[in-house]
Amino acid sequence: MTIKKIIPFAHDLLAKSLLPGDIAVDATCGNGHDTLFLSRLVSVNGKVFAFDIQEQAIEATRAKLTEHSLTNVELVHDSHALINTYVTEHTIGGAIFNLGYLPRSDKSIVTKPDSTIAAMEQILNKLKQNGLLILVIYTGHPGGVEEMQAVLNYSTHLNQESYTVLKYEFMNMKNNPPFVLAIEKR
Repeated sequence: MTIKKIIPFAHDLLAKSLLPGDIAVDATCGNGHDTLFLSRLVSVNGKVFAFDIQEQAIEATRAKLTEHSLTNVELVHDSHALINTYVTEHTIGGAIFNLGYLPRSDKSIVTKPDSTIAAMEQILNKLKQNGLLILVIYTGHPGGVEEMQAVLNYSTHLNQESYTVLKYEFMNMKNNPPFVLAIEKR
């Protein structure tokens, strides 16, 4: 057995949760890697809503989807805090966040605790039974520790009768390694 790195572990969890035909959310589409992964999981009968506040992220994701001829994604150039405005379907099969900043871009544009918690609440309210909300949490940037603390505080106080929360992290890595927080709706 090999211990999985953070993103492959997150993707493995989502692959067990999402089914063809499901609705999925990429709350921070970034360069499109997670959006592409979700699009393939939900297949042609499913749909992915991919959010980002940066036009650069939307365009990078659009290019990646075009390169792979995928058309089951709605790109949303807006805050993930507005998920209910765009995702009107009743049930979300799974969702992922990569918190922090867009790699190779303006590092002053980062995810924020208030919008992240608002988005988490909206997703959890629409999440199917046994569906997963995955957060890949990065803390090595200004505001990262504060956002992590807010997300952990919110997640720790979720009712254990309704949700199971898992934290997956590497303990001996330097330079603020990311970790996965997975929330399953019971």
